[in-house]
Amino acid sequence: MNQPIHIAINRTVKPGYEGEFEKAVLSFFADAQESEATLGAQLLRPLPGSNSRSYGILRSFDSEQDRDAFYASDRFQEWERAVAPLVEDNYSRKELTGLEAFFTDPSRMTQPPLWKMAIVTWLGVWPTVFAVTSLGGRWLLSGWPFWLAVGIETIVVVAILTWGVMPLLTRWFKSWLISSTGSAA
Repeated sequence: MNQPIHIAINRTVKPGYEGEFEKAVLSFFADAQESEATLGAQLLRPLPGSNSRSYGILRSFDSEQDRDAFYASDRFQEWERAVAPLVEDNYSRKELTGLEAFFTDPSRMTQPPLWKMAIVTWLGVWPTVFAVTSLGGRWLLSGWPFWLAVGIETIVVVAILTWGVMPLLTRWFKSWLISSTGSAA
């Protein structure tokens, strides 16, 4: 089974073109969603009140083949030409892997030090595993073969972490994760 491919893109918009760029991106998202190659996309705007013109785009694909087909498509090439007058030439595109996808801020193209990611991950894993094994392991799955009970518990833990706990924790701890104090990896 393929894991989804997550891409973080950072684009700097020319002064005064922020509104046009946002409209173009959102329109392109709607148009590109019709393609089977893309699982979804998200626009990350600069913080309100900041002087930043740096926008982050998160895009997800079902496979490497879908990612490659999308970026080679006429649709993508047309969009690149359409937004060229709105953006500065330099931009970055980076594939996110594993837990890095939870912790990377595509508008900064940086990630926190590993020790901070480990602490936040542990803060998510420990209570989730405790809750799932306490509820599922003791009552719902008692009498099941050990290997099967552990397999079911871990798939529930992974789902809860992926779609609930980790996105929440990374939002709660965002300022600490990206702070530069004590950031040696």
